[in-house]
Amino acid sequence: MMAAAALAPRPAAAQAARAVPRIGWISTDREPDPFLDGFREGLRQHGYVEGQNVALEARYGSVDALRALVPELKSKVALIAAAGPAVRAMRGIQDIGVLFALSGDPVEARLADSIARPGHNFTGITFLSLEVAAKRIELLKDMVPRIRTLAVLSNVDHPGEPSERRATEAAAQRFGLALTYVAFNTAAEFEQGLRGVRDARPDAMVVFPEGVTVANRVKVAHFALTQRLPSMFGWSEYVDAGGLMSYGANVRDAYVQLAAYADRVLRGARPGDLPIVQPTRFELVVNANTAKLLDLAIPPTIVVRAARLIE
Repeated sequence: MMAAAALAPRPAAAQAARAVPRIGWISTDREPDPFLDGFREGLRQHGYVEGQNVALEARYGSVDALRALVPELKSKVALIAAAGPAVRAMRGIQDIGVLFALSGDPVEARLADSIARPGHNFTGITFLSLEVAAKRIELLKDMVPRIRTLAVLSNVDHPGEPSERRATEAAAQRFGLALTYVAFNTAAEFEQGLRGVRDARPDAMVVFPEGVTVANRVKVAHFALTQRLPSMFGWSEYVDAGGLMSYGANVRDAYVQLAAYADRVLRGARPGDLPIVQPTRFELVVNANTAKLLDLAIPPTIVVRAARLIE
C-alpha cells in the first residue's frame, strides 16, 4: 500500500506539469531561425523560460507541408505563432489563437477585418509601409548617385504588393530612374526572377521584403555582388547575408514584441481584440564590406543616418 502511494504522482506536481503552456511556431525558413530567437527573447522578458514554464513546438517547411502539420500541432499547443508566409498555413483555422508577423497587408490577405480590430482569431504585426518603400529609393540614390536604371525584384504572391509597387514606381520617377519591374509568382520561379534582373542590366536593384526572398537572402546577396549591383532591401537580415543596404523595421525586435501578445493571449485575451501593430521606428543598415567589394565609398550622410555599419 505504501509502495503504491510512493509511486502515485503527486497532485501538485501533475497540476504544475499540466500548467506549462505550449506555443506552436511555424516558419518556411530553416534553422538557425533568427526570428524564433527574437520570439524566445521576448518570452523571457515576460517571464517565460523555455523548459521551465513554457514549451515551444517548432515546425518548418513549405506552406503546403505546414498546412498538413497544423492539425497535429494545434492539438498540442495553446496558440500558434507564424513567421511571415507560414501564416497562410493557418488560413481557415478558427479554433486556436494565431499570432503573425507579416510583411504584407493582413487585411488584403483576409487574415483580419481591420488593423485596429482584427476580429476572428488572428492578430500580430505588419511591416508594410508605403512611405518606407519610397524612402528606400531615396536612400539608394543617396548611396549611389550615379544610378540611372533600377530593377525591382518582387514576389507578386504577396498581399499588399501592388501598393508597394506603385509607391516604389512613383519614387523612382521622382528621382529620374528608369525602372524595370521583375516579378515572380512562386518559390519555384525565384531563379527565373534573378535571371530577369540580370537580363535587364540595371545600375542597381531593389528587392521587396517577403518570405521567399528572405529565405534565399544569401543567394540574392551573392547574385547582386556577382552582377556588381548595389542592392537595397527591406530588412537587415539581407544585409547580414551580404546585401549592400536595407531600410525598414527591425524584424527581430518585432518578434520580441510579438511575444508580448503571446503573453496576453495565454492570460486570456482574444487575439481578434488586439490591434495589429505597425512599427513606427525604421533603421538603415549598410554592409561596408559589400560596399568595398563594389568599389563604393559610403557618403558621410549615409554613415550618419545608419543605425548599423557592418564592417
